[in-house]
Amino acid sequence: MRPPLRPTRALRPKRSKRFRALLSAAALAAALAAGPAQACRLALSLALDVSSSVDADEYALQTEGLAAALEDPEVMEAILMPGGPVAMAVFEWSGRDQQSLVSDWRVLQSPADVSALASAVRQARRSHSEYPTALGHALAYAARLFRSAPPCAKRTVDVSGDGANNDGYEPFHAYRAFDFDGVTVNALVVGGPRRPALVRYFETLVIRGDEAFTEVADGYADFGRAMQRKLLREIRPPMIVGAAE
Repeated sequence: MRPPLRPTRALRPKRSKRFRALLSAAALAAALAAGPAQACRLALSLALDVSSSVDADEYALQTEGLAAALEDPEVMEAILMPGGPVAMAVFEWSGRDQQSLVSDWRVLQSPADVSALASAVRQARRSHSEYPTALGHALAYAARLFRSAPPCAKRTVDVSGDGANNDGYEPFHAYRAFDFDGVTVNALVVGGPRRPALVRYFETLVIRGDEAFTEVADGYADFGRAMQRKLLREIRPPMIVGAAE
């Protein structure tokens, strides 16, 4: 019995240089049509105050307010708009060594991703409740958290609080000691309308960067509205922000 015939070079179809060039051109066109992989456009770290000045009801309003803001249709549309995804992480902060990660970095590329982050915030159990307000240490934690963030075009810290630093080093010490190169720090001041001195404290000593700003909530019951407005301003491109104000 003869062994099966194997195709020889003569039996294989010949491909001319022109044919191979056409194949290469087609492959290149397909790659261009698919577009390059989109890079992350923003890494946003959300820092929630759980110091002793925040009671249980206020904590619940804070977490529900953040979750509701994430699920707001305008915010979700801003997160998922073309131009690359947004990455978010959420942590709680209070005393010098009391920082706790609620949700590590998540790259948000679909409504399900955003809803999953909102659910993680809602289901979080408060990490601490009896410690003072160490804002400098909270910012230092945020700086270290960026070390594990995905590479993104912009990096922003979104720190919420209802009081000035009263423990450990001040925010400006954190800015000197840790890597905040290219990082914007924005603030959400709770109870701000009734406490102008606190707003000035955050505006002069906490926020950082050319585009940094302070949002104000009229108590924790207003936290969700203020956070929704803040997220839109942070996530939307500058030319779109004016339309929302």
